[in-house]
Amino acid sequence: MSHAVAGTVPIGLIAGPFHDRLESLSHAKGWMNWAGYLSPSVLDTAEFEYFAIRNQATLFDISPMHKYRVSGPDALDMLNRVVTRDLRKIGDGRVGYVLWCDEEGMLIDDGTLFRFSATDFRLCCQERMMGWLLDASWGFDVEVRDESHEVAGLSLQGPTAYSVLKEAGLDVGDMKPFDWREVETDLWISRTGFTGDLGYELWVPWDKALPLWDRLWDAGHHWGLRAVGYDALHIARIEAGFMAAGMDFQPVHATMRLHRGRTPLELGFDRLVHFDKGHFNGRRALLAQRDKGLRTHLVKVDLGGFKPAQDALIYHRKRREVGYVTSGVWSPTTKRNIALAELKAPFGVGKVKDLWAEIYVNQEGRWARRMVPVTVQDKPFFINGRARATPPAAF
Repeated sequence: MSHAVAGTVPIGLIAGPFHDRLESLSHAKGWMNWAGYLSPSVLDTAEFEYFAIRNQATLFDISPMHKYRVSGPDALDMLNRVVTRDLRKIGDGRVGYVLWCDEEGMLIDDGTLFRFSATDFRLCCQERMMGWLLDASWGFDVEVRDESHEVAGLSLQGPTAYSVLKEAGLDVGDMKPFDWREVETDLWISRTGFTGDLGYELWVPWDKALPLWDRLWDAGHHWGLRAVGYDALHIARIEAGFMAAGMDFQPVHATMRLHRGRTPLELGFDRLVHFDKGHFNGRRALLAQRDKGLRTHLVKVDLGGFKPAQDALIYHRKRREVGYVTSGVWSPTTKRNIALAELKAPFGVGKVKDLWAEIYVNQEGRWARRMVPVTVQDKPFFINGRARATPPAAF
């Protein structure tokens, strides 16, 4: 048995692979905890960084995400037993958005699954999953390995993202959304992201992180490349209609109170629950819920006024409380007051009229209460053809 030597165990938040570059760019000194890593919430101003996502190109360090390699003869069968969608429909060199549940159909987490081959996958997600994956692998001929501290990741997002890569000597113009490939030795690029815009994610061994950063930074000078923090990304992901763990749903393994978990059906992901593929974790419970009816709906909503409605309660006919805003921002691009909201069924789907949000606004030390109309939306707030254009244009 080995014992840690006193003084060698890091205390507090630790620096990630790109921290040296990020720290030198941080004027705001705004840092946050992401999976134990020191991650920037804002480097300059959130507004400045947000507009760089929508008008230029941006770098965001995604290394703190948990990364698990699942490999072996039964890798496809084992993972198909875990997640709700049919992985047989995802080809080699492709990435899929996946969700996985406990036996009661409650969502444990969501993430992206990178397929090297039918016997080799990488799962990236927000929550720690090593224990769960090891339990799920019992009886399958697979190896599960935690690569979280071995693989560094950078998210390059924005309309000039492709131009930055090309300037850096990385021409991936033929890559379609959700493609991924090794473009150079130890450098993998996926056409994925969390902004709803044109974008890529780049993956390298931890010790090659800083050379990758410098290469992109030098190439991005003429394309407006900026580093951004989470606050700007948060605005962009709500515009794109993407939910976030811990905000729009509570990962069921992290909850302590009963009935706080939500199912993929309640979060609006019916299309990613493939009941016809055979058994998977939570299938029986989800089938029963589909027949019995849902408890809640997570929906996109447009609100009146311009004051962000984060955490605002939502009422029917201004009297009956039927839900609340899980994520709300003023959208600088669409000029709308937008949000994701959880509503008690049947509100949100089928019953969408006469909904109101109760927003409190602090006006120089005095609170004012406002009731603003709520309109349920069926599409993302931000949609731009450049996100899917292949090859991408040089903006």
